Amino acid sequence: MSLAFNHRHLYYFWVVAKEGSMSRAAERLDMAVQTVSTQVRELERDLGCQLLKPAGRGLALTEAGQVALQQAEQIFQLSQALPEVVLATAQTPAVRLAVGIADGLPKLAVRRLLQPVLDVPNLRLVCDDGEMADLLADLVLHKLDVVLTDHPAPSNTQLKVHSHSLGSSDIGWYGSANWWQVAHKRFPASLQQVPLLLPTTHSVVRGQLDRWLSQHGLRPRVVGEIEDSALLETFGSTDLGVFPAALAAEEELLQRSHVQLIGACEGVQQHYYAISTERKVMHPLVQQMLVRM
Repeated sequence: MSLAFNHRHLYYFWVVAKEGSMSRAAERLDMAVQTVSTQVRELERDLGCQLLKPAGRGLALTEAGQVALQQAEQIFQLSQALPEVVLATAQTPAVRLAVGIADGLPKLAVRRLLQPVLDVPNLRLVCDDGEMADLLADLVLHKLDVVLTDHPAPSNTQLKVHSHSLGSSDIGWYGSANWWQVAHKRFPASLQQVPLLLPTTHSVVRGQLDRWLSQHGLRPRVVGEIEDSALLETFGSTDLGVFPAALAAEEELLQRSHVQLIGACEGVQQHYYAISTERKVMHPLVQQMLVRM
């Protein structure tokens, strides 16, 4: 039996149960008593149990009928509320923002960069991470509204896009409590004595870190090169090694991963950019991000 058939027969039963008799239910439904009675019997047959029983001049609910009435009440309350809920949703549609996140951008920074728009009512945020070239192509095809990255778009590209600076953060070295005890006293020379986790060469900041280590005469033991910054943090929090991250994320790192700042990596900065197309009318939430940064 179809859901529509069930629903219709259940509705007739619900009216009969509310009215307490077939005749009053038939009057309310503007139908013949025999028609209403037949529909209720069809429901009883399909459910395999009696729902109504004679009671004086009217009808009473059986035990099964009481359960059926409780379920019917919920179903038809939802049915009555449906138009209002749908109308409210149609009148306040979701605000969709499609964001591309370049592989090299530390995921720790993404929430901070999006913070200016996260409290927008009815926001529907869609995030897609991937290679910069693929994300820029999707941006030009209007599949994305903005791309967040750690470096500006190539100047020689055929794509008509704009790079907007969202600021920068100095970089520091972080470690678990065990490595902090070893490394913080004679920093930065102490980095020679601890294992290091580094971002891969895919990250713009990796070149700066290599130069910084070289300038300080350090050739530390690198135990891991990890592209994803969230994974870098995870391994760093489990004693695998000391790792670099933005100083702006210090409080968040301490609360979430219980790692501590060993020392600042002076002269090394993580830069953040938002890349948009040359559309005459920019997405209003992208404009809001740029204004509030």
